[in-house]
Formats: sequence, structure tokens, C-alpha cells
Amino acid sequence: MSGDAPHRAADALRAEALDRYARALDQGHVPASGDAETPLLLRLGLLHPAGDDPSRLEPVAPHLALHRLLRASEDRVAEERRRQERLAETLAPLLRPGEPVEQESPLVTRHNGTEHIGRAISEAMTGATELLAVQPHRSYVKFDPAVHEPALRRDQALLDRGGRIRALYQHTLRHAPTLAARYERLTGDVEARSLDEITDRLVIVDGAVAFIPAGPERSTALEVRHPAIVTFLVTTFDRLWRLATPMYPEADRQPTLNGVTPRQRAIATLLVEGHTDAVIADRLGMNVRTAREHIAKLATLLGSGSRAQLGYLIARSGVLDSAE
Repeated sequence: MSGDAPHRAADALRAEALDRYARALDQGHVPASGDAETPLLLRLGLLHPAGDDPSRLEPVAPHLALHRLLRASEDRVAEERRRQERLAETLAPLLRPGEPVEQESPLVTRHNGTEHIGRAISEAMTGATELLAVQPHRSYVKFDPAVHEPALRRDQALLDRGGRIRALYQHTLRHAPTLAARYERLTGDVEARSLDEITDRLVIVDGAVAFIPAGPERSTALEVRHPAIVTFLVTTFDRLWRLATPMYPEADRQPTLNGVTPRQRAIATLLVEGHTDAVIADRLGMNVRTAREHIAKLATLLGSGSRAQLGYLIARSGVLDSAE
């Protein structure tokens, strides 16, 4: 499905298609043939072929379908922003001397280059007493002295002032040697928790200034000082924090239910949503090989003989219900 296909399909969703989808939800399935609305519902991911009977179509739960469509919309917005950045970079050399490429708000400052970003964060942390951070998996794949040593020094300086640090990571980092080494070198009020999925990198200092990525790479960031935006980001962090599992200084054990591990439940959720192995691995912070090993274990546990059947069996097994 192309990037804008869900957008066009959603715009074209008519009452007849909604009625057919509602019938499928009410009855549990509808016939696969003889309806002009069926191709649209399949493109939107509202219906899918039954695993045990291809002549029937079964409905996808509305909240799962909506989540998938909203993510597609978010991806389009992000791609459009990247296109704007590339256009500005392309035309910048052609502007007259002194003519600005864009009007930047004093409440939002763009920083280019990891060293520049690091200095900006260090300056914001001067005298600070609270640091909130979200660190995705790729931030700790390997130890980079140029990045991590300065960060350790400024974190310890904050703790020495009696401050506190709260950090969110992905579950895949709960036993990462690099992360463990980092916390062994810090002394003070530090807590860390983990989730299956987290946002991209986020740093909030004293609830007054936030740093967020300005592109797909870590080489560009925005320093945000708009009070409403920073408050929104703090609230988002707090809600994720309440959902997360403690990992430092005391680690809570993640329960296994009905033979299915928390990692496998997270993978099962994304499988039902129709994501590829590569997307699942990226969102959960693991490599594709590891994701496929978990998928194979799920298939064995549920007795599945194919990828299509696995999604059907997950939905019918109650595996995802036990996680709620």
C-alpha cells in the first residue's frame, strides 16, 4: 500500500462501507465476494480474510484499525516535514546574501551536529536540579566516549546538587552492558524504567526546556522553551513513566502469562496490526533476527503453520487480553 493510499481510502469511506464493516463486527464475519465496498475495507485494513476460510472476511477491531491509520497519517506528516527541510537546504545557496531561510522563534532553536546539541544540553543543565529523559534503543547500542562521557559528567553534577534523574528506556535495554555501566558510575537520586515502545529521544530540564529530534537522524535537534509545549512533553513523560516497569535501582520482574513473555505479547500486538518483521524490530528496539525468533516461538506455542494463521490465532487465543 502506498504512503497516501490510506489517506485517500479514508476520505472515500462511505456509509455503505461503514454499514458493511458494522455488520462484520456484529456477526463476526461477512462473505468475501460480491460487494463493491470490500476492496476499500481491505485497503483500509478494516477487514481481512479468515484464517480458516478464505470465503469469509473477518473484521479487525476498530481501535487496532484506527491506530494503524493514524500511524500512517503521522508517517505522511513526518515525510512532508523532511521534504520541506530538503527543499530549504536545496534552495538556500540561491538566496540573496543575508536573506533568512526561515524565521525562527526565540522559543524554538535549531541545533545542528551532535557536539553542538551536547553543548546546548549542558548549558541548559547548568544549575538544574531535575532531568527527565527518554532514550531509545539506538542511543545505547555502543559506548561513544564523545557523547556519553560528557553526559555522565553533567548528570553527576546535577545529582551532586541534590537533583534527581528519571529516565525511560525500552525493555530490550534492561540488561544492556553499556547501560549498566552508566548507572554504576552515577551516585544520587536516579531512577530508570522501561516500556516495550517509547517515543524518540527526549530530554527535559527543570520542566522549562526540552530537546527533541528535528529529523530522522540524531544530528539535528530543537531546543524548545515554549511553556505550553514543554508542559505537554512533561505530562506525556509522566504518563509513560506510570506505565513503565522499574529497572533501576530496583528491577521488577516482568511476568510471563500462559507461557507468553511480555516481549512476545508486545510482538503479538504488532503482528495483529499487520506490521512487518523489520517494523516490529524497530519499534521494540531489537534486531530483526531476534524479532523473528520470538515470532517463531509464538507460532510454535499457538500451533500456527503460517504468518496469516498466526495473526488469527493470536486474536482468538486471548494472549493480548491477558496483557491488559
